[in-house]
Amino acid sequence: MSWLETHSQGRKPFSLGPTSVPVEPEINLIPFIDVLLVVLIFLMVSTTFTKYQELSITLPSAEGAASANIPKEITVAVSNEGRYAINGMLVDNRSLNTKLTQLSDKWSIEDGIKNGRVVITADARAPHQAVMRVLEAARESGLANIVFATQSKTKTK
Repeated sequence: MSWLETHSQGRKPFSLGPTSVPVEPEINLIPFIDVLLVVLIFLMVSTTFTKYQELSITLPSAEGAASANIPKEITVAVSNEGRYAINGMLVDNRSLNTKLTQLSDKWSIEDGIKNGRVVITADARAPHQAVMRVLEAARESGLANIVFATQSKTKTK
Protein backbone atom coordinates (compact mmCIF):
# COMPACT_ATOMS: atom_id res chain seq x y z
CA MET A 1 0.00 0.00 0.00
CA SER A 2 1.25 3.41 -0.84
CA TRP A 3 1.16 6.61 1.15
CA LEU A 4 -1.43 8.13 -1.10
CA GLU A 5 -3.78 5.25 -0.61
CA THR A 6 -3.57 5.32 3.20
CA HIS A 7 -4.01 9.09 3.58
CA SER A 8 -6.69 9.71 1.05
CA GLN A 9 -9.36 7.66 2.74
CA GLY A 10 -12.51 9.66 3.45
CA ARG A 11 -11.59 12.37 0.93
CA LYS A 12 -12.58 12.84 -2.58
CA PRO A 13 -9.79 11.71 -4.84
CA PHE A 14 -7.60 14.62 -5.81
CA SER A 15 -9.82 17.30 -4.29
CA LEU A 16 -8.25 20.73 -4.22
CA GLY A 17 -11.12 22.78 -2.71
CA PRO A 18 -12.53 22.87 0.79
CA THR A 19 -14.58 19.93 1.78
CA SER A 20 -17.96 20.49 3.31
CA VAL A 21 -17.59 18.72 6.62
CA PRO A 22 -20.45 19.58 8.96
CA VAL A 23 -19.13 21.54 11.98
CA GLU A 24 -21.01 20.86 15.20
CA PRO A 25 -21.41 23.89 17.45
CA GLU A 26 -19.86 23.48 20.87
CA ILE A 27 -20.31 25.53 24.02
CA ASN A 28 -17.08 26.27 25.83
CA LEU A 29 -17.91 26.42 29.55
CA ILE A 30 -14.56 27.62 30.92
CA PRO A 31 -14.90 31.28 29.81
CA PHE A 32 -18.51 31.26 31.05
CA ILE A 33 -17.39 30.10 34.51
CA ASP A 34 -14.60 32.70 34.53
CA VAL A 35 -17.07 35.51 33.82
CA LEU A 36 -19.43 34.28 36.56
CA LEU A 37 -16.59 34.17 39.10
CA VAL A 38 -15.55 37.73 38.22
CA VAL A 39 -19.14 38.92 38.66
CA LEU A 40 -19.39 37.08 41.99
CA ILE A 41 -16.14 38.63 43.26
CA PHE A 42 -17.31 42.08 42.15
CA LEU A 43 -20.59 41.68 44.04
CA MET A 44 -18.82 40.43 47.17
CA VAL A 45 -16.39 43.35 47.20
CA SER A 46 -18.92 46.05 46.42
CA THR A 47 -21.54 44.90 48.92
CA THR A 48 -21.52 46.70 52.25
CA PHE A 49 -22.31 44.58 55.23
CA THR A 50 -24.37 46.35 57.84
CA LYS A 51 -25.16 45.22 61.31
CA TYR A 52 -28.86 45.36 61.94
CA GLN A 53 -29.82 46.65 65.34
CA GLU A 54 -33.18 46.78 66.99
CA LEU A 55 -32.46 50.16 68.56
CA SER A 56 -30.59 52.97 66.91
CA ILE A 57 -28.53 54.61 69.63
CA THR A 58 -26.33 57.66 69.29
CA LEU A 59 -24.00 57.90 72.25
CA PRO A 60 -23.20 61.33 73.66
CA SER A 61 -19.70 62.67 73.46
CA ALA A 62 -17.84 64.38 76.26
CA GLU A 63 -14.45 65.88 76.79
CA GLY A 64 -12.58 66.02 80.01
CA ALA A 65 -9.52 64.92 81.85
CA ALA A 66 -9.27 61.45 83.28
CA SER A 67 -10.12 61.15 86.92
CA ALA A 68 -7.14 61.80 89.13
CA ASN A 69 -8.80 60.03 92.06
CA ILE A 70 -7.33 56.61 92.44
CA PRO A 71 -9.76 54.49 94.43
CA LYS A 72 -8.63 53.60 97.91
CA GLU A 73 -7.66 49.96 98.24
CA ILE A 74 -7.22 47.41 100.96
CA THR A 75 -5.32 44.33 99.83
CA VAL A 76 -6.15 41.12 101.69
CA ALA A 77 -3.88 38.15 101.01
CA VAL A 78 -5.03 34.63 101.87
CA SER A 79 -2.34 31.94 102.09
CA ASN A 80 -2.77 28.26 101.29
CA GLU A 81 -2.94 27.55 105.07
CA GLY A 82 -5.78 30.05 105.51
CA ARG A 83 -3.73 32.84 107.12
CA TYR A 84 -4.47 36.50 106.33
CA ALA A 85 -2.36 39.57 105.59
CA ILE A 86 -3.96 43.01 105.20
CA ASN A 87 -1.80 45.45 103.22
CA GLY A 88 1.22 43.24 103.91
CA MET A 89 0.71 42.88 107.70
CA LEU A 90 -0.25 39.50 109.20
CA VAL A 91 -3.67 39.47 110.86
CA ASP A 92 -5.35 36.64 112.78
CA ASN A 93 -8.90 35.40 112.11
CA ARG A 94 -10.52 37.26 115.02
CA SER A 95 -9.14 40.71 114.20
CA LEU A 96 -9.93 40.58 110.45
CA ASN A 97 -13.24 42.45 110.86
CA THR A 98 -11.84 45.14 113.14
CA LYS A 99 -8.78 45.77 110.99
CA LEU A 100 -10.90 46.17 107.82
CA THR A 101 -13.22 48.54 109.68
CA GLN A 102 -10.32 50.60 111.04
CA LEU A 103 -8.72 50.99 107.61
CA SER A 104 -11.98 51.89 105.87
CA ASP A 105 -13.35 54.32 108.48
CA LYS A 106 -11.53 57.23 106.84
CA TRP A 107 -13.21 56.69 103.48
CA SER A 108 -16.24 58.66 102.31
CA ILE A 109 -19.63 56.98 102.37
CA GLU A 110 -22.01 57.10 99.41
CA ASP A 111 -25.48 55.50 99.68
CA GLY A 112 -24.44 53.61 102.79
CA ILE A 113 -21.45 52.03 101.03
CA LYS A 114 -17.85 53.07 101.67
CA ASN A 115 -16.01 54.50 98.68
CA GLY A 116 -13.08 52.12 98.22
CA ARG A 117 -12.34 48.58 97.23
CA VAL A 118 -11.02 45.39 98.73
CA VAL A 119 -8.60 43.37 96.59
CA ILE A 120 -8.53 39.71 97.60
CA THR A 121 -5.36 37.91 96.59
CA ALA A 122 -5.96 34.28 97.49
CA ASP A 123 -3.65 31.36 96.87
CA ALA A 124 -5.07 28.81 94.43
CA ARG A 125 -4.97 26.18 97.19
CA ALA A 126 -6.45 28.45 99.88
CA PRO A 127 -9.47 27.00 101.71
CA HIS A 128 -12.80 28.24 100.42
CA GLN A 129 -13.90 29.09 103.95
CA ALA A 130 -10.91 31.44 104.40
CA VAL A 131 -11.95 33.44 101.34
CA MET A 132 -15.56 33.48 102.53
CA ARG A 133 -14.41 34.94 105.89
CA VAL A 134 -12.79 37.84 104.02
CA LEU A 135 -15.99 38.42 102.03
CA GLU A 136 -18.08 38.41 105.24
CA ALA A 137 -15.67 40.78 107.00
CA ALA A 138 -15.81 43.17 104.04
CA ARG A 139 -19.61 43.09 104.03
CA GLU A 140 -19.78 43.73 107.77
CA SER A 141 -17.35 46.66 107.37
CA GLY A 142 -19.59 48.24 104.72
CA LEU A 143 -17.24 47.49 101.81
CA ALA A 144 -19.13 46.41 98.71
CA ASN A 145 -16.53 46.87 95.97
CA ILE A 146 -14.59 43.59 96.10
CA VAL A 147 -12.10 42.49 93.46
CA PHE A 148 -10.32 39.15 93.13
CA ALA A 149 -6.73 39.32 91.87
CA THR A 150 -5.65 36.72 89.33
CA GLN A 151 -2.57 36.10 87.29
CA SER A 152 -2.62 35.61 83.56
CA LYS A 153 -1.42 32.41 81.99
CA THR A 154 1.72 32.94 79.96
CA LYS A 155 2.62 30.66 77.10
CA THR A 156 6.09 29.20 77.33
CA LYS A 157 7.89 28.21 74.19
